[in-house]
Amino acid sequence: MSLVDRVRWSFRGKDAGSVRSRRLRARLRTQLRSEQRSLATQPSSRRALVEPGRKRALGLLAASLVLAMTTWFSASAVVPQLRDEWALGDTAAAWLTIAVQLGFVTGALVSAVLNVADVVAPGTAILTGAAGAAAANALLGAVSGAGAAIPLRFLTGFFLAGVYPPALKLMATWFQRGRGTALGILVGALTLGSATPHLVNALGGLDWHTVVYATSALTLAGGLLALAVRDGPYPFPPATFDPHQARRVFANRGVRLASLGYFGHMWELYAMWAWFVVFYSVAVESGTGAAYATFAVIGAGAAGCWVGGVLGDRIGRPETTALAMAVSGTCALLIGLFLDAPQWVVLAIGLVWGFTVVADSAQFSTLVTEHADQAYVGTALTMQLAVGFTLTVATIWLMPFVADAVGWRWAFAFLAPGPALGVVAMLRLRAAAG
Repeated sequence: MSLVDRVRWSFRGKDAGSVRSRRLRARLRTQLRSEQRSLATQPSSRRALVEPGRKRALGLLAASLVLAMTTWFSASAVVPQLRDEWALGDTAAAWLTIAVQLGFVTGALVSAVLNVADVVAPGTAILTGAAGAAAANALLGAVSGAGAAIPLRFLTGFFLAGVYPPALKLMATWFQRGRGTALGILVGALTLGSATPHLVNALGGLDWHTVVYATSALTLAGGLLALAVRDGPYPFPPATFDPHQARRVFANRGVRLASLGYFGHMWELYAMWAWFVVFYSVAVESGTGAAYATFAVIGAGAAGCWVGGVLGDRIGRPETTALAMAVSGTCALLIGLFLDAPQWVVLAIGLVWGFTVVADSAQFSTLVTEHADQAYVGTALTMQLAVGFTLTVATIWLMPFVADAVGWRWAFAFLAPGPALGVVAMLRLRAAAG
């Protein structure tokens, strides 16, 4: 543990408004800048060891996270077949996705109260969550209808809440400089995984039993792979169990503003991902063309996450996130107006939207790792995710009703207030930091 981390942990919980606390915080900031400058400018043996180690950790953890989260993506890949075999209606099909979101929210809330991401070793937490998700997903192969499948999808999401936050925290221990880029690569890998089911459907799909069992095996493999990644050279201070930390998360102004930005981002993101294929089917063409286009649009976000991370590290996270949300919110307002435009126009706007709608995602997590109580970063990340995913349930469920009421020309405009709120929150965070 670095000197800065030891001092920060030693005074954790002191009165934040006291003169002594303010002096300590100023000293910490000075020491942290000194550590960062030392690492950045001195070709020391320590830095020579850290550089290859963190690249290996990033590669392993990105692979682990994508594999572990495949059970989240699997439902989208098999819904077309389940519609026929189980005679699913639109509502039941939507609930196969919504149930995962609700399960994730519930699991994240339980995890936050229990401080799982802070008091349990990251590899252990990831493996436990992955094993539970794999088991729940595999049981889908034994059921014959949505009535039994929806609770299993809920359990899948519940266990996956034990995978994602610890992975983000673990990756942060490997980076002080370049942390936004590293977390951007992790989220970008997940974004590409989210797009993959649309490619599978475009290519004709696979037998749904094969998909279910294969994704369960991949999820378990991802959990095992995480055991190969240890804490990095910049570990967070040790934490003790404190259930009150979950409710204290948003009392921190930096975390609160970063989270408000994230909530606006999540209001837009998953509804766009879930319903773009339907919009494109109405605007341009249905069938394989819509599936290929949706894969490209969502997949573009993988590059967006990387670019967002690079910009966040170089020009600032509030500035980067505000820019991304301004562009994505504009796309949400405009794309419906081009409903009757040539195919390339709709696809071009969709690609810009897909690139920017998730480009900011990892930067909100990075902000939390920088602003939260350093002993309870995992709890803060988990709470941020829990509230954000709660919003996705609402927007995914509401979008078809909005489309029925106003048509697809204006339906996506319903998502624009989210990034607009996010921009305001990020500008306030920028002003507070300045």
